[in-house]
Amino acid sequence: MKILLLSPPTTSAVKAVVGTTGPPLGLAYLASMVREEHEVRIVDSLAEGYDHGDVKRIMKGYDPDVVGITATTSMMPDAYRVARMAKRLNENVKVVMGGPHATFLPERTFRECPYLDFIVRGEGEVTFKELVDALEENKNPSNILGLSINMDGKVKNNPSRPLIENLDTIPMPSYDLLPMEKYQVDGVRFGTLMTSRGCPFRCVFCSSSLLFGNRWRGHSDSRVIEELKYLREEYKIQEIEFLDDTFTLNKRRALRIAKRIVKEGLDVSWSASSRVDLFTDEVAEAMKRGGCHTIYFGIESGSSKTLEFIDKRITPEQSISAVKKAKKHKLQALGAFIIGFPEESREDVEKTIKFSKKVGVDYAQFTIATPYPGTRLWDYALSKKLIRTFDWKKYTTLDPVMRLKNFTTKQIRKLFRKTYVSFYLRPSYVIKDLILRKGFTFRRAISGIIKWFNR
Repeated sequence: MKILLLSPPTTSAVKAVVGTTGPPLGLAYLASMVREEHEVRIVDSLAEGYDHGDVKRIMKGYDPDVVGITATTSMMPDAYRVARMAKRLNENVKVVMGGPHATFLPERTFRECPYLDFIVRGEGEVTFKELVDALEENKNPSNILGLSINMDGKVKNNPSRPLIENLDTIPMPSYDLLPMEKYQVDGVRFGTLMTSRGCPFRCVFCSSSLLFGNRWRGHSDSRVIEELKYLREEYKIQEIEFLDDTFTLNKRRALRIAKRIVKEGLDVSWSASSRVDLFTDEVAEAMKRGGCHTIYFGIESGSSKTLEFIDKRITPEQSISAVKKAKKHKLQALGAFIIGFPEESREDVEKTIKFSKKVGVDYAQFTIATPYPGTRLWDYALSKKLIRTFDWKKYTTLDPVMRLKNFTTKQIRKLFRKTYVSFYLRPSYVIKDLILRKGFTFRRAISGIIKWFNR
């Protein structure tokens, strides 16, 4: 069979700010599961700069038997458009969708896009392979675990599939089917790795523990090193971003991987994430020696009341301590902050803005609380009738989509702008950026954010 896996043309805040986007690893994993028996092509529309006309030409020329589409919430309208296009080109093509949004809203997704035949829910590798094999052999897919089926307007949700116990049984992503030369910033090629899945924490705004389970599962150290070597040797990748929810969740494993990178002589620099309460001096030192330059902390808020609402289970004091450890070992710290939760007051938001500067991070990422399907924030917003719009294109974390108790939409937008201006346009920060980074942060990130605000 001929299989076309694609990420649809869409508008990306990340690409607008950074100038590039990361590889769609989910599609690359799916390709690896079926490419031995089938012909597979991946189209990363965002990286290639394709519009819907380009995708239509590719689809028409390739004439696939199966079209697989991945989409986050904000990409859904574009994904629907691609599904419709596929069916109009060939009414017999089977159109499959995956991703967090469709996983948690299968009935609504089929209703909004009747051109879809199947939805692969959750961890999709085995489910997708079984579906493709069933289609090839003209077998009934009605018993495939993790699959939702559009049955002439009625939806059949098969039971969920158990999580993959040993992640090393999944083949390495098919990087060779991706436009690897497109993933670069200022001439530096970068790659992404997901070395583990699952999260035992349940932050109110995150669906990860529901998508990949609340039990952590990791690739073996050897598999991680093998993948790093492959990216370095085959594609001259110089920069790596580990996409794990929490790279340091298994401390001993994080230490081993950092030390193996040194032992193997891998010339790569990298970044990864950690919870502030799981970051130790020992981990920081090993990561720095292993080539890590930036650690990503989900600090979220400077208000204890807000931290309690989002069930983050950390304190502002722990965030300060973690950043100090990063600095001590010469690691840069990026802090993620969120404003605009339903019960937040002006004082809570101001505490976050003030804390973003006090905590000592080198970079700050600010977003607006967004109730993504599958999250407890989604359930809360639905139950309280707080959702202002179901226009999925606005679910970017940069647009307010909830009614807030203490703010109008205009007021929260204004405060959102203030977060970036207050953090990045401080004279001390601007001078530091000019001296240490030759103005990179302002030229690249801040100018991109300003363009997005003014779009």
